[in-house]
Amino acid sequence: MTGETIAPPVPWAARAPGGALDDADGFAEVFGAYFGEIHGYVAQRLGPDNAEDIVAEAFLTAFRKRKQYDPDRAGVRAWLYGIVTNLIGKHRRLEARTLRALGRCGPEADAPGHEDAVALRVSAQSLRPELAAALAGLDRRDRDVLLLVALAGLSHDEIATALGIPYGTVGSRLNRARKKLRARLGEVIVHDG
Repeated sequence: MTGETIAPPVPWAARAPGGALDDADGFAEVFGAYFGEIHGYVAQRLGPDNAEDIVAEAFLTAFRKRKQYDPDRAGVRAWLYGIVTNLIGKHRRLEARTLRALGRCGPEADAPGHEDAVALRVSAQSLRPELAAALAGLDRRDRDVLLLVALAGLSHDEIATALGIPYGTVGSRLNRARKKLRARLGEVIVHDG
């Protein structure tokens, strides 16, 4: 993925004056359009067991702050990724522990339920033990940018908006993260997005 939108854009601002979403049906539409994508992203970063709580908290936060949403500043997708990335940041110790554990022994062999199995298989493909260990060694801010590109497929613009950082900072952090990964992984190729 290279920044293409996975879910169709939801015209949130068109529903209420000032870009606020006051009706439950409109918010349910946003939830339905983006829940699966956001859940998959969080499951890959923190594991499927922790994803439910984090994603629920993210959508609760979005619902509470829906009147503050400004469609001129960000698309709904980037806004939601900003919220969930902040929540992941609060759980960064869990993420680092998860990555270090994957680096030592790799993912578990079997997971209960189809959704967990799919999330685990995707994580297993993208987080080989060496890569997981290398990711754990990155600065949190660099790891956030790298994983928003690699796992969520956000564009540089969307990442800048989601994290509230300048566009150029996205490129700098991504470049730094890729260099560190290349150095740690040796001959493994890290594809540019």
